[in-house]
Amino acid sequence: MAERRQPKIYTLDEARQLLPRVRPILIEIRNLRREIAAHTETLQKMPPESKSNGHAPEVARLEGRISNCIDEMREHLDTLSELDIEVKDLEMGLVDFLSLRDGRIVYLCWAVDEPTIAFWHELNDGFRGRQPLDD
Repeated sequence: MAERRQPKIYTLDEARQLLPRVRPILIEIRNLRREIAAHTETLQKMPPESKSNGHAPEVARLEGRISNCIDEMREHLDTLSELDIEVKDLEMGLVDFLSLRDGRIVYLCWAVDEPTIAFWHELNDGFRGRQPLDD
């Protein structure tokens, strides 16, 4: 059985230094989610007989693209997981970094549309419990 490693505990500076790498990954995940939703909606609007008539190649193309998008998303999520970054909301691009604050483990909380990491919260509080950093 593989030994489980301890997750990375980030300093604020370490987490902030990763943002230029993490931001494009989160934007790509959001774009892939939207593409999957659009293709799924298109498929749902097609009549059931579409799979057996002249639309079958279009159905196969859309299903193939959805599958590719899912694979790409999985790769991006694996990258974030390897960095010990916890993804909390794919549409918001919301992630948490484990960190120490006053001797206890907390999360540094960041959303892709925010310029930098400016909030933290307790492990069990989540987004609504975010508090501004006093750095």
